[in-house]
Amino acid sequence: MKRFQDKVAIVTGGASGMGEAFCRLFVEDGGKVAVVDLNEEKGLDLVSELGSDNAIFLKCDVSDNAQVKTMVDSTVAKLGRLDVVFNNAGIAAMAKTPELAFEDWKRVLEIDLYSIYHCCHYAIPYMRQQGGGVIINNASISGMAGDYGLSCYNAAKGGVVNYTRALAIDHAVDGIRVNAVCPGFVDTPLSAPITENAPLIAKVTGAIPMGRAAQPEEIAQVAAFLASDAASYVTGAIVPVDGGVTAATGQPNLSMG
Repeated sequence: MKRFQDKVAIVTGGASGMGEAFCRLFVEDGGKVAVVDLNEEKGLDLVSELGSDNAIFLKCDVSDNAQVKTMVDSTVAKLGRLDVVFNNAGIAAMAKTPELAFEDWKRVLEIDLYSIYHCCHYAIPYMRQQGGGVIINNASISGMAGDYGLSCYNAAKGGVVNYTRALAIDHAVDGIRVNAVCPGFVDTPLSAPITENAPLIAKVTGAIPMGRAAQPEEIAQVAAFLASDAASYVTGAIVPVDGGVTAATGQPNLSMG
């Protein structure tokens, strides 16, 4: 039997990048997905590829509480249950605090952090009724330390990391496991301004011990493990998937090798 047979997942930011990769893995392993995104064209294309028996597309601004309620309710109404939520949607804004407009600060927190509250607020009651479920939050290594010029992203992702821990201990009694993946630099459409700039990508990958960016599928594989029964005793875990970045002290490489 496939590991997600008869399971249903909501995937926010599901139309591209890490969300798309997770949707593909989940369906390949026997599950059904609600692809949640604002990009209707890409979302419908993905559903067409995955098959209408295996996937639905739901357009939703995950920063809007009312839209998220409708999205969660629609998922259960159309697919019959809810077993997994992958809170994957995210954005960033680059500026130091004096130059950072409040609207940009607010929008990053709304998408990256508040959206997770909205999804959990409406998903957890369904999971309780079923006797359990799994929530995976896409945090970042930027939630574990600071970055130059990314203070609002650091604040949001740091919130995701500790909110994950709090959710995990609050809902262990409900049979709900909550974990976070913390990617490093990932080669997604959103990172194209860096990956398509040779000097910039060389600088980024030069700081990664493994010497390259992650592929979306590499993050999705870890999220899928956390969603599976193979991780049945894992909750409250914050899992870096970063090519070794957080293992380093930040000191320059002075070795001869």
